[in-house]
Amino acid sequence: MRLDLGYDGTEFSGWARQPSRRTVCGVLEDTMSMVLREDVVLTVAGRTDAGVHASGQVAHVDLPSAVDVAGLPRRLARVLPADVRVFSARVVPVEFDARFSALRRHYEYRVADADFGASPLRRLDTLAWPRPLDVAAMNAAAALLLGERDFCAFCKRREGATTIRELQRLELVRSAVDGVVTAFVSADAFCHSMVRSLVGALLAVGEGRKPVSWPSSLLGLSGRASGVAVAPAHGLSLVRVDFPADSELGARALVTRRVRSLS
Repeated sequence: MRLDLGYDGTEFSGWARQPSRRTVCGVLEDTMSMVLREDVVLTVAGRTDAGVHASGQVAHVDLPSAVDVAGLPRRLARVLPADVRVFSARVVPVEFDARFSALRRHYEYRVADADFGASPLRRLDTLAWPRPLDVAAMNAAAALLLGERDFCAFCKRREGATTIRELQRLELVRSAVDGVVTAFVSADAFCHSMVRSLVGALLAVGEGRKPVSWPSSLLGLSGRASGVAVAPAHGLSLVRVDFPADSELGARALVTRRVRSLS
């Protein structure tokens, strides 16, 4: 079963279960297990950090065929807390894997550099930045980061995990309505803290502290760059996950599981 869901990450300690911590996975698994009277274990497309939001998260779960799939979102809405919702549920092929079948993930990071800060109604998902940002300079720097690269300088390394990713979109747009700057970030996958580190580097460029060439100059480092500040979590939201056609799910999972290297 595929679940499409969203959550306000403000009061969650991230997606993954942690002892004595309120997490999205813990709340969903416990609630679904209670409602369905089955042990539920979820696999998610993107394990978001503490404070990060999602409007287009995807997970999958194996359940008995007798479960009323269509009625599940309504049943869960009655008992889930208000800061997490399952929007839809549907049966998918057995080859579907929310993590390994995904083609790409799309994130958005919102920054308000107005003198008054962030709008009171968007303060929980928008970073208030105290200095004016040069969006053109930020986009020039962002363009130099695109492609399949080793993003070790922008990631928290995990033992045995590669930091090679294909960054497919990194674009900043200032809204003509409210002036908020949104970073649109898409990749086949992301390593830990990568999006917020990229945004942090671009903010340094946008306020004039670093030159346009600085973020891309860090790509050759063999470890995390100490000069890159990780942008606060609350400005970040996972907005969409793309998947291939059903006939290509298995093949995609094999490609995703490969150990990457740069030629």
